[in-house]
Amino acid sequence: MKKYICSVCGYIYDEASGYPEGNIPPGTVWADVPSSFVCPLCGASKAEFNENENEKAKPAVSSTSDSHASLPEDISYTAAELSALFSNLAKGCEKQYDSEMADLYKELAAYYNLKSEKINKPDFESLKSLLQNDLSTHFAMANDVAAGQHDRGALRALKWAEKVSLMIRSLLNKVESGKADFLKEKNVYVCDICGFIYVGDEKPEICPVCKVPGMKMTQVGRSA
Repeated sequence: MKKYICSVCGYIYDEASGYPEGNIPPGTVWADVPSSFVCPLCGASKAEFNENENEKAKPAVSSTSDSHASLPEDISYTAAELSALFSNLAKGCEKQYDSEMADLYKELAAYYNLKSEKINKPDFESLKSLLQNDLSTHFAMANDVAAGQHDRGALRALKWAEKVSLMIRSLLNKVESGKADFLKEKNVYVCDICGFIYVGDEKPEICPVCKVPGMKMTQVGRSA
């Protein structure tokens, strides 16, 4: 019997135990688990599970990390990306009760938000492409830099961000496959700390990714 781990929250499906609460009896091998199965903790789809090879899949940091790792010199950001970046830095400062620095970051976020080009026709494929590029390239690059600087805080934030990106990809795949109806029947919650998106009837007791209490998760309203 094998075990499969959710790449978003770490929940483990054990073939020996099954998932009786979801009508999957003990002894059900992964191949026989319905494709509609979702992670009981975070709601990620079956596609986000990987075989748990005796903790071999643990390392999130590239083995090539060294103290000389650095970001590419030609990296550039759009005004919208800078606005989001400074907005998140402001939130980080608020959590550290540094209101003066938080206000300065908010000013920068507002400035770049005004400079941002408005997207009149959101492109689903472009969004997926950007997300995939983050997952396949940018997270590894950022992890190398953070590991080289021995920045545990950055590594933790990157781990959260990668899990959140995996969850977003899972939701986009559901929508693309014509299963968007699940959004009409469920509520959507977003973690104020890590950005994790949860779809369900009630908010979870704790965020499956960063483990803050559910009170830190905000329900997203619906437009008429």
